[in-house]
Amino acid sequence: MSNISTLWVFGYGSLCWHPGFEYGDQAKGHITGFARKFWQGNTEHRGTKDKAITHGMAFQLKGEKALQYLEQRECKLGGYISLVTMFHPRDCDRESFPVLLYIATESNEHWMGPAQDHDIAEQVVNCSGRAGHNVEYVLRLAEWIRKEIPETQDAHLFQIESHIRLKITERKLCLQALMGEKKANILEAESESNATTSGASGDSFAFSKCVCRNKLRCLKL
Repeated sequence: MSNISTLWVFGYGSLCWHPGFEYGDQAKGHITGFARKFWQGNTEHRGTKDKAITHGMAFQLKGEKALQYLEQRECKLGGYISLVTMFHPRDCDRESFPVLLYIATESNEHWMGPAQDHDIAEQVVNCSGRAGHNVEYVLRLAEWIRKEIPETQDAHLFQIESHIRLKITERKLCLQALMGEKKANILEAESESNATTSGASGDSFAFSKCVCRNKLRCLKL
């Protein structure tokens, strides 16, 4: 890994379980200086001044189409900007290497800012878009993190997940409808899931595009 000559991208949200583009190698690991927060109308990260760590998946891009797809998905539709940061593989035998990272800034139109975890969960439960419900997005991300990188301590994500599950149970909502027909069997609101993660239906970057911005909150670093 010492001679990285191709472009890699780091995913911390839906890219982890639904990259949507052709890639070569892949690696689990983390970046530093960023913390995952649900502060935006679409998933994204923002730099922090502390020593935050964000776990996710790095993908080696293959061909120009992959980069074009990401630019459309993350920048044009998601409102993100791109930068380069260092990725630290979970496999200790692999050296750190630079990756492309898409983040959000307060100046973009989708920015919503901080909120209490229970308020974010309320907005997630009430919001959906043309590619699916935001409940599916959060629960799939939490399940992916828990299964693939179990040592991750992401209190923000897991607390929001807990609030969402509680609201689903209290309101007797249909989890099958929220998760989509093909993925309904992977999670149970009342208990911990042991299911695998799979790709989202449709274009996962659009989970929240059709929802009013004053109601929607998805993920951010």
